[in-house]
Amino acid sequence: MKLDFDTWQALVQLQADYAAAVGSGDWDLWPNFFTDEGVYKLQPRENHERGFPLSTLAFDGKASLRDRVYGIKETLFHDPYYQRHVVGAPVIRAVSAQGEIACESNYAVFRTKLDGMSTVFNVGRYLDRVVPTPDGLKFAQRLAIYDSEMIPNSIIYPI
Repeated sequence: MKLDFDTWQALVQLQADYAAAVGSGDWDLWPNFFTDEGVYKLQPRENHERGFPLSTLAFDGKASLRDRVYGIKETLFHDPYYQRHVVGAPVIRAVSAQGEIACESNYAVFRTKLDGMSTVFNVGRYLDRVVPTPDGLKFAQRLAIYDSEMIPNSIIYPI
């Protein structure tokens, strides 16, 4: 399961660009990391490992991702905070003949409230299916599997 250097670099860049985008607060960037049919789920580890479908957040398709962006910007009221994502190098699990890449990478998200110190907000791993498109690599599926069953009372922003 080897990737040529250019594909590896594009995959690492996709991960880095995603982390920078969701850390920037410019939520309009987020849907553009996915294919039109792309799936994003935030799910507790226990549910994932047991095969339970229940997810904390689940979006199927770019339209539902854009709907979440609208909700973040226009309808959700919450204490504002910043997020910072630290993402490990992707581990390649499989590469299809069509160029689809199955990979896994660890992540940590730190949260900083405007009146407080930074804290660890969410930790887990991404399970990704990444596909080549005319616009570069995109997520066909991004599962954010978080380790702790204890999460804040709400998760507003994508992980």
